[in-house]
Amino acid sequence: MAPMLRRPLPPERLADLPPGLDGLTAPEVDARRRRHGSNDVIEAAAHAWRDLLRDTATDPMLWFLLATSGLFAVTGDATEALVLLAALVPFVGMDAFLHRRTQASTQGLRSRLASEATVLRDGLRQVLPAAALVPGDLVDVAAGAPFPADGILLAGEAAQADESSLTGESWPVRKAPLPEGADPVNATDSQWVFAGTRLLTGGAQVRIVYTGRETLYGEIVRSAASSRRVRTPLQLAIDGLVRALVAAALVLCAVLAGVRIAQGHGLVDALVSAVTLAVAALPEEFPVVFTFFLGVGVYRLARKQALVRRAVVVESIGRVSTICTDKTGTLTEGQLRVGHVEPMQGLDAGAVLALAALASRAETGDPLDLAVLAAAGAPARVPDLVATFPFTEDRKRETAIIRAAGGVPAATVAVTKGAPETVVALCAEGSGDLLQWRERVEALAGTGHKVIAVARRELGEGDWSGGEPDRGFRLAGFVALEDPVRAGVPEAIAQCRAAGIHVLMVTGDHPATAAAIAAEIGLGDGQPRVILGAELQERLAQGKDGWLRDIDVVARAVPGEKLALVRALQATGETVAVTGDGVNDVPALQAADIGIAMGERGTRSAREAAAIVLLDDNFRSIAGAIAEGRQLFANLRLAFHYLLVVHIPLVVTAALIPLLGYPLLYLPIHVVWLELVIHPTALLVFQQLPGRRLRPRHSGGASRQIRFFSRGEWLLVIATGVVIAVIVVATYDRSLGSGYNVEHARAMALVALTLASAGVTAVLSRLATWTARTITLATVLVSVLLVQQPQLAGWLHLEPLHGDDWLIASVGGLLAAAVTALRWAPGPRASVAAS
Repeated sequence: MAPMLRRPLPPERLADLPPGLDGLTAPEVDARRRRHGSNDVIEAAAHAWRDLLRDTATDPMLWFLLATSGLFAVTGDATEALVLLAALVPFVGMDAFLHRRTQASTQGLRSRLASEATVLRDGLRQVLPAAALVPGDLVDVAAGAPFPADGILLAGEAAQADESSLTGESWPVRKAPLPEGADPVNATDSQWVFAGTRLLTGGAQVRIVYTGRETLYGEIVRSAASSRRVRTPLQLAIDGLVRALVAAALVLCAVLAGVRIAQGHGLVDALVSAVTLAVAALPEEFPVVFTFFLGVGVYRLARKQALVRRAVVVESIGRVSTICTDKTGTLTEGQLRVGHVEPMQGLDAGAVLALAALASRAETGDPLDLAVLAAAGAPARVPDLVATFPFTEDRKRETAIIRAAGGVPAATVAVTKGAPETVVALCAEGSGDLLQWRERVEALAGTGHKVIAVARRELGEGDWSGGEPDRGFRLAGFVALEDPVRAGVPEAIAQCRAAGIHVLMVTGDHPATAAAIAAEIGLGDGQPRVILGAELQERLAQGKDGWLRDIDVVARAVPGEKLALVRALQATGETVAVTGDGVNDVPALQAADIGIAMGERGTRSAREAAAIVLLDDNFRSIAGAIAEGRQLFANLRLAFHYLLVVHIPLVVTAALIPLLGYPLLYLPIHVVWLELVIHPTALLVFQQLPGRRLRPRHSGGASRQIRFFSRGEWLLVIATGVVIAVIVVATYDRSLGSGYNVEHARAMALVALTLASAGVTAVLSRLATWTARTITLATVLVSVLLVQQPQLAGWLHLEPLHGDDWLIASVGGLLAAAVTALRWAPGPRASVAAS
C-alpha cells in the first residue's frame, strides 16, 4: 500500500474552484494565470554555460595546480609542469560534470509530466499544452495518460493511478470521485491526483487545484534544483594540508635565499638553493595522488557493479555509517508475483489460478492482474467473455461472466476475485469458511503478501439476468501475491550490520508489510523496530537526539520525511548513503553524502541525481562497494603517510644544511632523481594493495569532522620523518669529513634517503604485491647503479661509496622501517578513523 498523499486546501484556493463540473471562462483563465503563473514545473536556466564556467573557476584546488604548474615551468622543470597540467583535466571535468549533473537531473524530471491536456473552457473541450492550465480548470484524463497537475477527482469509474514516481511503491492506487455536493476541503487521499503520476485504468475528470511549482512534483524539482555541492571531508583535509605545506615552503624558500646571501654565497647560489627547496617542498604529489586514486576507485567500483558518477565519492563511500534504503525495487524485485496458492478441498493450485485468470485482464495494466495471468499461463481453451464487472473500491472485487467452450455441462460460469472478506461473504458456505481461513489469510497478509480470494458460480438457465451475481458462489481458494526480496539482500544486510553500518528501510508501504520484509532480510536481528513517517516528523520537530540508530524501518513515509531523515542523520555526525530508484527519491539522493540509484529499474532523474548507480540493481553490491571504498581510503592514507615521511626529511635537509653554511646538499638533478622514486612509489605501490572484506570501522562514534590521520599517527609520521632527517644529516656530515668532499657527502645522504624510502615502502605495503616488491627492489638497485657506476656518478656530481658507507646507510634504512612499524596496522580499522 502506498502512503497517503493529500494536499491542504486553504480558503483562497477553494474560492478558485468552480461548482460541479463547470469549466472556466477566458477572463477567469487570464486572471488566474496572472495570479498563479503557468503550469511550468521546470524553468530553464537563463545562463547555463556562464554559471558552469563561474562554478568551475571557484575550485581552489584548480588554481593551486595551475599556479604550481606555472612555477615549475618558470624554474625549468617542464616534466613537473606537464604532470600538473595533466592533473588539471580531471579536476576541471569533475567540477563541470557536477554542475551539469544538477541541471540534467532537474531536466530529467520532465519525462514524467504531461505535455498536453484536454480541458473544458468556455463550454468547449479543447486540447491545450499542459503549461496553459490554471487552478480551477476541469480536465479529462484517459487511461494511460499522466495527470497534468495536482487536483481532485470529480468523476470517473474504476480509476487506478500509478503514483510510484512520488511514493516509490509499485501497487496501483484506487481512486474514487469526490461525492457530488461534498466539500473539497474534506477530499481524501483517494480523491486527490497528482502531476507526475498517471491514470492506469478508467477515465477521470479532474478539477485542477495546484499547478507548476506548487504541485508535489514541483516541490521535488525545487529541492533538486536548489541542492548544493559540499566538499567532502577528505577534500577539505587535503586542501588544508596542501595550504599548510605551501605556506611553509614559501617561508623556507625566502629565509633560505636571504641566509645564503647573508653568508656570502652570492645571488646565483641563493636562487638555486631556493628553487631546489621549492621543487622539493611543493606538495604537488598530494593532489595528483588523490586524483589518481579516485580514478582507480572508479574502475574498481565499476567491477563491483557500481558505476561512479562523481569521482570524489570514492573516498566518502568507505566512511558510510548509515544506509537509508527504500524497499520496492531495491530490497525487493519491484514487481508482484504469485507466492502462494491455498486451494479448497477438491481443487489444486492450478485450478485456482486458472479461475483467477478468468477474472483478470491484461489490458488494464494492473500489476495484480498481470501477476495472476503470468502464473496461470495460457489456458487450454479460450472461453467467451460475456460480461465484466471491473474492480471498484466500494465492491472490492472483479467478476467475469464466462461462456465455457467445448461442451462443458455448465455453459455459463461467473468467476470473481477480490478481498477475502468480500468474496467469502458471497459464497453459499457463508461465514464458516471465512472463519476457517481467516487465520491463514491474516498470516499471509502479516508476512507482506497481498491476499485475494477466488470463487465461482455455475449459472444455469434463468440464473443470470445480466447483472453482477452477488450470492451463491463456491469458494475456490486464496492467492497470495508478493514482491519478493532480491537475491543476496539478507546476506548484504548481515555484512553491513557486522561492519557497524546502520541499515534503515524508508518506505511508503504499510507498517505490517514493511515489518515483514524487514524481518525477512534481517533488520533488527529479525525483530525490526518500526515507526511511521508522521511519528518521525514529530520526533524530529521535538529536537530529540540519539534515537535514530534505534529504529530499523520508517513506514508510510513521503519524500519530505525521507529528506528530513537524511539531514537529521547527518546532523548527528552520520555519513549517510541513500538508495532509490524513483523521482520521489531525488531530493534525498542529492542531500545524502552518497546517493545510490538503481541502474536497471531506476528513473533517469534518480540516476542523474545519484553519485553512484548500481548496474545490477542489487543491494548486495553496496556492501562490496563500501568494502572497496574503505580499502581504497586505507590505501590512500598509506600513500600519504609515505609521501609525508619522505618529504619531511627531504625538505628539512634541503633547508637545514645550507642554512648551517654547508654546501648545497641537493642539486636540481638530485631532486628529479628523488621524485622519480617518490612518484611511482606513491602512485603504484599502495593503490594495488589487495582489498579486504567489509569490516567494522574504528570505534569512537560517527563524526563529520574527519582528520586524515589521528594524533598518534601524526606523531608517528613526524617521528619517522625526523629520524630519517637525522640519519641523512649525520651521514652527510660524516662523509663530508675534514676534506670537505662534497660529492661523497651528497652520495651518502642520497643513498641514506633512498634506502630509508625503500624501508618505509616495505613496511607500509607489507610487500603484499608484485608492484610493491618490484619498486622497493628497484629503488635500491637504481641507487647502487647511479652511485657506484663512476661515469653516472660523475654526471650527477656524486662519488662512489665504500662498503662501510653502504652498511651505515642500510642500517639507517632499517631504522626508518622499524620506526614506521611501531604503531602502523594497515587495514580498514585505521582507514575510517574519525578523530
